[in-house]
Amino acid sequence: MVKRVLLICTHNSARSQMAEGLVNHDLAGKVQAFSAGTEPSSVNPLAIVAMKELGIDISRQRSKSIEEFAGEKFDFVITLCDHAAESCPIFFGGTIRLHMGFPDPAAVPGSQEEKLAAFRKVRDQIRAQLGEFLSGQNL
Repeated sequence: MVKRVLLICTHNSARSQMAEGLVNHDLAGKVQAFSAGTEPSSVNPLAIVAMKELGIDISRQRSKSIEEFAGEKFDFVITLCDHAAESCPIFFGGTIRLHMGFPDPAAVPGSQEEKLAAFRKVRDQIRAQLGEFLSGQNL
């Protein structure tokens, strides 16, 4: 049976969007990922660019509110930023709820290239840490 994971970040614009794309790509057929935000905005264009470099297209994903998933059951509910960890409601039916904090790449100052480098770094950290956790869950 395919496991379901909800990935939550404040704005559902970068970290959770990249995580959704990575999990659905890397663990296809084993895990189905969804992402949402406590204060949704829009998908950050640099997140789209960083993912496209890996051959993963998240350009059709959209920023969603956690309310869209009310009443749904998830095997895992994972917050990816500290603010979401503090403000995430407990109504999700996740058998495992945990926090994996990653720095906000959108908060990095500098040139476009410096900002994109931050997105790449966080993307790779998410892929490694989240992938390791989910792969170890008897999928």
